Amino acid sequence: MSADTPRRIIVLRHAKADWPNGVDDHERPLADRGRHQAPEAGRWLADSGINPDYVLCSDALRTRETWKLAAHELPKRSRKTVYEQRIYEASPGEIITVLQETSDDYADLVLVGHNPGVLGLTQVLAGDEGDRDALERLRLGGFPTAAIAVLSFSGSWKGVEPGVAALVSYYTPQD
Repeated sequence: MSADTPRRIIVLRHAKADWPNGVDDHERPLADRGRHQAPEAGRWLADSGINPDYVLCSDALRTRETWKLAAHELPKRSRKTVYEQRIYEASPGEIITVLQETSDDYADLVLVGHNPGVLGLTQVLAGDEGDRDALERLRLGGFPTAAIAVLSFSGSWKGVEPGVAALVSYYTPQD
């Protein structure tokens, strides 16, 4: 693939997590609602024709469980999944740094992370570019659990920076 290949960043916030007593935040599992949301998110990805080459997933339990349940709904497995500690509690800038390390061999990347990082990342990358309805829904509704934002851009992953992308679509479990 060349450096000017069209690429997509599919941002997925983890599904609804539980708050068990005495469990560290990093090890919080999905709640019952989350175990229903994650496969729904996977079905939305499949129905949208999204089958990622590469997955960057926070190493927190709730993000790993979300991706496992969502990925099960896809027609084929991604070529590579990386559980990345740096995505947990990351700022948009920190996530951009991780994205910039992606090989240009990959065109479609799923990032499974947490708020407020995923909301901030989506807003920073898209700015006000993209589908007007999706941008407005994102602005009004934020980034609830199991929401998905699909961003597109052309160029190398090394060139990911604020304003480089357009918001193509936006899904929430309420849809």
